[in-house]
Amino acid sequence: MHVFEKNSNIFNLLSEAVSEGILVINDDYLIVASNSQAERIFEYTKDGIRGQFFEILIPETLRKPYKEYLLPYFKEGAEATTASTKMRLGRKKNGKEFPVQISLNTFSLYGHSYVLALVRDITKRKEIERKHEIHTAALESALNGIVITDAQQPDNPIVYFNSAFQELSGYTEEEIYQRNCRFLQADDRNQEGVKRMREAIKNGTSCQVEIKNYKKDGTLFWNEVSINPIMDEEGQITHFVGIQNDITYRKTVAQELIHLGKIFNASLNEIYVFDAHSLFFINVNYGAQKNTGYSLSEFKDLTPLDLKPRFDKTAFLKLIRPLVLGEKEKINFETLHQRKNGSTYPVEVHLQLSEKGNKQVVVAYILDISERKNYTEKLEKTVEKRTKQLKSALAKEKELNDLKTKFLSMVSHEFKTPLSAILTSATLVGKYERTEHQGKREKHLKTIIEEVRQLNGILTDFLSMERLEEGKEVYKFVEFSLSKIINEVIYGANMLLKSGQRINYPQNIDDILIFQDQKVVSLCLNNLIYNAIRYSPEDTEIDLKVALTENRIVFHVVDQGIGIPLEDQKHIFKRYFRAENVLTSQGTGIGLNIVKNHVENLGGRVSFTSVEHKGSTFTLELPIKKKSNEVP
Repeated sequence: MHVFEKNSNIFNLLSEAVSEGILVINDDYLIVASNSQAERIFEYTKDGIRGQFFEILIPETLRKPYKEYLLPYFKEGAEATTASTKMRLGRKKNGKEFPVQISLNTFSLYGHSYVLALVRDITKRKEIERKHEIHTAALESALNGIVITDAQQPDNPIVYFNSAFQELSGYTEEEIYQRNCRFLQADDRNQEGVKRMREAIKNGTSCQVEIKNYKKDGTLFWNEVSINPIMDEEGQITHFVGIQNDITYRKTVAQELIHLGKIFNASLNEIYVFDAHSLFFINVNYGAQKNTGYSLSEFKDLTPLDLKPRFDKTAFLKLIRPLVLGEKEKINFETLHQRKNGSTYPVEVHLQLSEKGNKQVVVAYILDISERKNYTEKLEKTVEKRTKQLKSALAKEKELNDLKTKFLSMVSHEFKTPLSAILTSATLVGKYERTEHQGKREKHLKTIIEEVRQLNGILTDFLSMERLEEGKEVYKFVEFSLSKIINEVIYGANMLLKSGQRINYPQNIDDILIFQDQKVVSLCLNNLIYNAIRYSPEDTEIDLKVALTENRIVFHVVDQGIGIPLEDQKHIFKRYFRAENVLTSQGTGIGLNIVKNHVENLGGRVSFTSVEHKGSTFTLELPIKKKSNEVP
């Protein structure tokens, strides 16, 4: 003690210059000197720590081991070497234990042996180590593959990966470490998702993509990759973290769902999906549409009650209640189905509960049991039924033959006339070789163009009619300029105008944008305007008017033509029907039928007023769709 008191100035000067706590212990295990850092670590004052036995700074359970560990240092005296103790806990004045790192050095002074203990409080370091261990354990226990790449090294190599990533890829540690992640794409590196990842890394941004990766053995797996940059305190990107998620199963399931969807639509049996509470249909397959006569768009506004005349809403909700409550897995019963045309047929119904998102839905499988129900009756009335069937077949065959004859006659006429005109004009064009014949050449070329346009229009009508019949028409809604489509329609119509005819262009439509099926709007306007040109005499005007409300757009096509006889007006939208006063002119009788079907499918309507010998006004009304609306 007295030695250090005599040299306190030197000791204090030296000890206060270091960051560690310093304790000097004599061979009686007494603390004879300390610096302020040691006093702060153990929360003692200078007078409170000096002269105390060293063991007051040690937890009681470790005091004996500490003493035994210090003993050799005093025996070896000045020859002893520097070492770190195995004792890792200290004790503050208030009894709190904390982790410490202690290095021991022996020295001799004036014939006495001492131990110099350098003490560090490693509480914070231990906390950091513990957090690091927790983070590492968390990364290692994650089910997702995780990689960390060094953005400051060339080619952004992998500097960390967890075991899930190694298992996912099938590569060894040596084959993964310090490589760029592109090795997972093998030779399949021209994927859109890979391009997006490169762009994100280049720009230092986050991204999430789905890409095809390949295991070491070549097995393909779909990988959902999320990439996020890590920045230092100065905002510089130092690393990228990539999280890998094997979504092969999800992709496989999605493909299977697509396949099942095709089976659903291709089935000839009736399958319906409807809301378990509102009862409105959500989806129906092609077999249901075919058997009932309703289109898919019509089904959206129907419920099972529209098909089952024996039920009202209360009775039907009571029937499916056990499904909704989970009391039954399925419900089977027999009833009648009613088609769109009012006819009925017996069916066997199988109902099961399912879910669509968070909504309860009922799936109905319908079997037409007409044959089964009528089996006995068939046996008893075989001859009568066969006779009726034969008569019906003969009648249908006759009707079909009549339709074929009418169709072939109409097609023959409609194609023969323009083809003859084309052939004649083409022959004459070849004969007019001189310059002064240019006017005649242009006249015949115009005839060819007009007749080709006529043929093209007929073919377009036939194709459109076929798609409508088979329910294959798909409407595509886009936003387009009204003036653009009207300009195109009138430009085409001007090629067909008779001498002196003129189309009056609608006013104030330059800035109007509508959201509808552009192709159908063009088809309908073309049809109405071409009819107006065809059935109006020379030197007359045709007006195209447009009226716009918040939810609807209305077109009026007004002509000064021959009009429609009153007795024919109720049939004018029927397929192949042609009014009595136009039978000698060209026409297929399907144009207005096609317009009506398209417009009604889009939720609109077409109507007309007409006076024979004075003209007609056709009115076309269409709803203006919102961009957020789903396309039916």
